[in-house]
Amino acid sequence: MRRIVLELVPGVKTEFVNRDRALAQIAEWAEKSTRFPVVVFGPEGCGKSALLRQAAEALGEFGFDVVYVDAAHRDFVAYTDVAEVARRLLDAASDVSGLAQLKLAYLAVDLTKELIGRWGKKKVAVLVDEVFQAVGLDKAGIYVKSLLNLIEYPPRSYEKIVAIAVTSEGVTRGEIGRHLWAELRPMWNMPREGFQQLYEKLPGSKPPFEDVWGWTGGNPRMLGRLYENGWDVEEVVLRLMREKELTAEFVRRWKRWLEEAVEDPETLWTGDVPEELIRELEAKNLIVYNMYDRRPSFWVDAPPPERNPELGIGKNVAWQTPIHREAVGRALEKV
Repeated sequence: MRRIVLELVPGVKTEFVNRDRALAQIAEWAEKSTRFPVVVFGPEGCGKSALLRQAAEALGEFGFDVVYVDAAHRDFVAYTDVAEVARRLLDAASDVSGLAQLKLAYLAVDLTKELIGRWGKKKVAVLVDEVFQAVGLDKAGIYVKSLLNLIEYPPRSYEKIVAIAVTSEGVTRGEIGRHLWAELRPMWNMPREGFQQLYEKLPGSKPPFEDVWGWTGGNPRMLGRLYENGWDVEEVVLRLMREKELTAEFVRRWKRWLEEAVEDPETLWTGDVPEELIRELEAKNLIVYNMYDRRPSFWVDAPPPERNPELGIGKNVAWQTPIHREAVGRALEKV
């Protein structure tokens, strides 16, 4: 399939690389349809959005009419000969009332339904990126149910349908997981070989790859942030501390457990760790909690190792990247 071109950082473009197993999974979904909406979760910046854009391209090549919506960035792609679909998506994205993200989120479902019913399309796909922020946590489950309804109660018979949503929010995963309306699939940061291909695309002098791998754990967004900040790890860590609101109050409140988790994230899985702390760490997108079994069939693309202390990965809990762990460690030092 044709590989799309992505902008790793402003001015640095690269083809979609690696993730061969994930692309094979997309081809399998195209062949068999998705029985339930597939909700992909994982560390922020691990490449979920890039994969979803590549999936849109691939499904278009497989003969699907595709509606792809990135609600957070008010972006969309429509692979269809129905001109009205792109026009209505553009109208929603251009809305200046402050409701553009919400309109795009629901329009993706409505237009897919119309492609089946009104326009009689037999192979359709709806791909939605970070729409749960737009619709709100309390409605995340209902939104997934609307995707499931497309599969189970279509307005007209169809041949195949693919429905995929992605999220980086652990709390959203918990809300969706309470129901049996979706198939939850974790996705991790990039494997070493593919990540090195991205690293080599960056121009100019740069630190040794092993150092960059140890800082990022294979996270493409963190790689871009390091590059944009002149490879100043300290700068990136300090910025992340502010973004994640690692305040003195937060650190003092949970100091005992945070100190243990910086040494080994698996301590958050055992013992007397307050559930409130776990919820806060998930809401801040600092950890992935309740990691899946490492059987490849459970994961999108390749699973992470069962345990890697250097990268902050435990069997059941992992820091999203080593820099996330470093930001918490630095906050503890300040207190």
